[in-house]
Amino acid sequence: MKSWEIDINCDVGEGFNNEAELFPFISSCNLACGGHAGDTETMNRVIALANEHHVKIGVHPSYPDRANFGRVSMTLPGSELKKSIKDQISQLVTQLRAQGSKLHHIKAHGALYNDLSANKELVMTYLESIEKYKTTTSLYAPFGSVFAAEAQRQGFKVVYEAFGDRNYNQDLSLVSRKDPDALILEPTKVADHLLMIIKKGIVCTVDRKFVPIKADTFCIHGDTPSAYQILMYLSQELPKHHIHLKK
Repeated sequence: MKSWEIDINCDVGEGFNNEAELFPFISSCNLACGGHAGDTETMNRVIALANEHHVKIGVHPSYPDRANFGRVSMTLPGSELKKSIKDQISQLVTQLRAQGSKLHHIKAHGALYNDLSANKELVMTYLESIEKYKTTTSLYAPFGSVFAAEAQRQGFKVVYEAFGDRNYNQDLSLVSRKDPDALILEPTKVADHLLMIIKKGIVCTVDRKFVPIKADTFCIHGDTPSAYQILMYLSQELPKHHIHLKK
């Protein structure tokens, strides 16, 4: 019987203070570092909690736009965006070092993550801003994206990511949060969604098409209303299919 080891990640440190509930059920986290949310006090608290639960810590840089929670696309001069990304990551790395922790991965947040999927010029700017972490960290990136392809070409270690609580379009972009079908909130439906991706390498899109996809890490957003219920259900259901969390 085939078995799988997967990573489940959550976006955290975003002001919802639910990390203590989520961390027993995940293996990595993406910690907000000031761009869309987060401050030094929050970062320190979440780092300590992640260490306690043996959860790997990644940085979650965003467009510098706290007012819109980083979920609105921005057009910034390349130099300005690079400085912001560098500053955000540096801020978290400083706090990690203070607690004897290491940066495990980098995952862009929100609109920046989505824009990187198809915008080659933005990808080049972003990769320049994180060049110094190339040999020590991995990048969480969507399968089939311009971002993943260029990062691999430049020698970054890419880990393909899929979303357990989000519906997909046929081009593997995420259904817009403005659409009522954007989120998958029922734990049983999230499990079915993930099982198809993990076991069959396909995803059922919002318009009921089946599209090839690959992923090694799976995100459940920390601000999804049913995040705790989803993760608790997955912890019970996935092992029945010989799928285990890679701690």
